[in-house]
Amino acid sequence: MQEPLDNPIWNSLTTMHAALAVGAGAGKGLARRFPATIGPLAGLKEATPEAYADLAAITPEGDLAVLFLEQKAVVPAGWELLREGALIQMVCPEVPDEPEIAASIAPLGAEDAAEMVALAKLTEPGPFREGTPTLGGFLGIRMDGRLAAMAGQRLSPGALTEVSAVCTHPDFRGRGYARALVAAVARQIHARGRTPFLTSYAANAGAIKVYEQVGFATRRSFELAVLRPTPSAI
Repeated sequence: MQEPLDNPIWNSLTTMHAALAVGAGAGKGLARRFPATIGPLAGLKEATPEAYADLAAITPEGDLAVLFLEQKAVVPAGWELLREGALIQMVCPEVPDEPEIAASIAPLGAEDAAEMVALAKLTEPGPFREGTPTLGGFLGIRMDGRLAAMAGQRLSPGALTEVSAVCTHPDFRGRGYARALVAAVARQIHARGRTPFLTSYAANAGAIKVYEQVGFATRRSFELAVLRPTPSAI
């Protein structure tokens, strides 16, 4: 039996984030995605040609679709594969210790949006757009008036919530900010009676080590597919 984390984007968009989802009434209803202002994450009920057709119908012209798949994408006609790669999914079943620098961590709000987008563009933690922070609370650390690091919440399938957009400005790396922020966000998630999880590039050994230090353990792997529909598919 499939669990919520086995298809996290689809299950988030059909439960906790169903009100935001685009695609419920499109075609056979086999695809969902977030609005373009939030980001390109998309989910398929199953990776079938019919589901890809539904996804093409709800993907804005010129935009992307980012999928987490069981296997490497078999790209159907009408789609262009822009990027692929191995991902791992990690879960944090126990409440992490409070970070030693907890006093330096503060919530981020709408007034911080421009800096958050700029930091994400610089460090590329994954899909991040102006509306991404609306999916869950984001925390940050400021140094010398600058946003030095941030992390927040994204997908929420079942009783789980994802820690996402973990990134540190290059000028402030090596100070333990990422570890502290991941722990702080995970503690917030646990406080609501939910279980934190996250998704990482499998090749990012440094980040994975940080997550393990916080208390995350690898659950499974996925294949990333970043796709764009060709004009004939829309």
